[in-house]
Amino acid sequence: MKEWNFKVKSNPREISAKLEDALGPANGFVFNMDESINNSITFKIRKRILYAWYLIFSNNMIVKGKLLKTDIENVTDVKISFTQHFLMVLVVFTNIIFGLGLLIAMISGIINNTSIYAISGIFLIFGISLWFIIKNRFDRKAQEYQELISGVLEL
Repeated sequence: MKEWNFKVKSNPREISAKLEDALGPANGFVFNMDESINNSITFKIRKRILYAWYLIFSNNMIVKGKLLKTDIENVTDVKISFTQHFLMVLVVFTNIIFGLGLLIAMISGIINNTSIYAISGIFLIFGISLWFIIKNRFDRKAQEYQELISGVLEL
């Protein structure tokens, strides 16, 4: 999870309207907004999934934000967090845990087949390399979302 905080010289309703116009369904995003919390507006942005393989390539980040009204007139405190989609985290940890489980079963003597070493090694290497790839992609996508939001809010 990555956090990003900044202040904007505008009220929360204007900011939420700008974000909804720029990142709404017409532009391929899912934008959910909730105004029920006291003096704040929460929103959630993610890329719309059109095909199953989009989850792997472009829909692996969820952006959650909160627009808080401050004591200063016409200034809004914006707090945004970037989180990884649960399915991507599940895929990585399933590969790592499965590989470690096979390795532990081999070491403890439950499984006596030597070819299982290769299989557990493949699962471990795949899980760890996938972890690094997804981490790099997450950082890159977070930067892209920051640039996109900065452009919309004219920071």
